[in-house]
Amino acid sequence: LLTFIIVAFHSTFLRFILEFKLKQQIRKQFEKYLDPRQVAILVKDPSKLKLGGERKEMSFLFMDIVGFTPISEYYKNNDDPEGLVALVNDYLNRMTKIVLDNGGCVDKYMGDCIMAFWNAPLDDPNHEKNACLSALAMLAEMDPLNDRLEQEAEEEGRPHLPLKVGLGLNSGPCVVGNMGSDQRFDYSVLGDTVNLAARLEGQSKGYGVRIVLGPNTAEKVTELAILELDLIKVKGKTEAVQIFALFGDEEMVQTDFFQGLKAKHDNLLLLYKAQKWDEGLAAARDCRAFAQDAPFEIDGFYELYETRCIEFKAEPPVPEGEEWDGVF
Repeated sequence: LLTFIIVAFHSTFLRFILEFKLKQQIRKQFEKYLDPRQVAILVKDPSKLKLGGERKEMSFLFMDIVGFTPISEYYKNNDDPEGLVALVNDYLNRMTKIVLDNGGCVDKYMGDCIMAFWNAPLDDPNHEKNACLSALAMLAEMDPLNDRLEQEAEEEGRPHLPLKVGLGLNSGPCVVGNMGSDQRFDYSVLGDTVNLAARLEGQSKGYGVRIVLGPNTAEKVTELAILELDLIKVKGKTEAVQIFALFGDEEMVQTDFFQGLKAKHDNLLLLYKAQKWDEGLAAARDCRAFAQDAPFEIDGFYELYETRCIEFKAEPPVPEGEEWDGVF
């Protein structure tokens, strides 16, 4: 009887120790990436976490400060690296809180760039929409941040360098899990859809918008304020990708302004694809005039299409006519 009690106690104790170590491992690995409430769920039920790699449909977000080099150079010239660090940390803190509050996971920071994803390690059936709402909230947070930075610059008697950001979002299959070397690894994602999200973030500057969406994301969030941008081939990919811009939530869609702009916008793209350069130029100018007081940034997009129509009228795209696929 005594032997039985000792063995049972020893077995129970070992099981307790193993479970405790597993929970500590989970907490240590995810407390920097996830909201504490999500970490608590994983600790309570470790079976929700599959280590080593898992194929999943997910949404990805890349966010970067546009024109960060001049800002960095200013702090360098003024011998104030601590000021640059404080600025970037304040920006990253605000953006990270929005990602976590919307159920996302912060994958990593790359200088002033943030990479985040949704639908892992915990399932999120609305990951496309939550990623988009996060992007809109992050964009809105830039206004109070810039107001505070402007006030601080005025008090310190130095020029104000406003922060502008570009975001790229995409959804699709990937592999998620612990990745890296034997010495060091992280919980991260790999896949073509992840690479495309990173490429789309860089397209925001060229198209004069702030948030660029891949086709899979746009297809799942049709209730949000979305407009088509173009059909392009991004660097490193051979297949053309249809890209979109995100401008607002469901309330923005219901406004008379957005409905009117969408009709004019769709007509512009229709004329452009039909290679009607004169009509397209007039439509682009009409859109630009209509959107001059828009609550979001889009003027640069219509200026871009004005330039394209003028250039294509002077020198038509190759191949011309019906063989032109519209890919830029």
